[in-house]
Amino acid sequence: MNAAWFRAHLPEWLLGKGPFQMEHWQWLGLVAGFLAAWIVGRFAGRVTSWVLRRVVSRTKASWDDEVVRRLGAPLTFGWTIAIVWTARSGLDLPERVDHMLVRGLRAAIVAGIFWGALRTIDVLGAALSQSEWAKERPSSRALILLGRRVSKTLIVAMGLITVVADLGYPVASLLAGLGVGGVALALASQKTVENLFGAFSIGVDQPFRVGDFIRLDDMVGTVEALGLRSTRIRTLDRTLVAIPNSRVSEMKTESYAARDRIRLACTIGVEYGTTAAQMRQVLEGLSTVLKEHPKFWTEGYMVRFKEFGASSLDIEVMAWFTTSDWNEFVAIREGILLQFMEVVEKAGTSFAFPSQTVYVKQAS
Repeated sequence: MNAAWFRAHLPEWLLGKGPFQMEHWQWLGLVAGFLAAWIVGRFAGRVTSWVLRRVVSRTKASWDDEVVRRLGAPLTFGWTIAIVWTARSGLDLPERVDHMLVRGLRAAIVAGIFWGALRTIDVLGAALSQSEWAKERPSSRALILLGRRVSKTLIVAMGLITVVADLGYPVASLLAGLGVGGVALALASQKTVENLFGAFSIGVDQPFRVGDFIRLDDMVGTVEALGLRSTRIRTLDRTLVAIPNSRVSEMKTESYAARDRIRLACTIGVEYGTTAAQMRQVLEGLSTVLKEHPKFWTEGYMVRFKEFGASSLDIEVMAWFTTSDWNEFVAIREGILLQFMEVVEKAGTSFAFPSQTVYVKQAS
């Protein structure tokens, strides 16, 4: 059935002209066509979603199931537009109206595609935030949220530009105007952008995390927060220092929390009256104390008679203990040093202290 057949069987009043030189039956057909297309589109969208769910259910991941669920509305919208596009030829619309309808439908198709992209980004961002990678890097969640917002903003901007261009508006002049404003905005927000990129750099490289005890150049403290603009450090004096992320990303970072073991390094000086036998006994006793400790790292240590010092016989001790907790290490160090004192006492010698001997010779 074509438009000529409809005109031959329609009442006279439906053949009258309305807005845009369209006949009344064409207006009614256009409205009814959109309504019917929406009903059929909903059915087609559900069928498509059902098929896609059957496909993605075979995968182990759960994010793709959520993507299919969130794409239900865009699929219905797409099917509706496709049906209207196909059925419009039966209305025999005036060329000007048909041209406007085609432009509108093309813009709607583009909008539907970007609508689906926005929903997909939401699902992917949520899945990434709950992934094992994000759980191991708590500070990355803020960066993931920022990435979602930036991505959605870019998609919305691209969608608007595409739709405006498809509707026939001069996008070039619009972009030129936005370019001038963008340059001014970029100059004004240069530091903000630098800090945002610094936050991305810290989040990706992960030199430290919230709660870590770190050294930034000459500053020592605990990381309390990793923001999009700055990193906040609680110093040993309990003051809170906020450092812009652009500076943090360029500073020398030393993380004490990343240690798998902590080093004990000290020099023990015994008095010069110590005999060689006593020195050997002290060296053996110090090594035994270290080896018997349950946290001692056995793969490398040093207990050696180092040198004849200015006022003592110096023994160099260096060892590592398998702990990353500073408070635990302090307790370990205290116990080890007390046992070192017992070893020196049992050997029959004592610790030296800075002293000088002055010899006075009388003139004859």
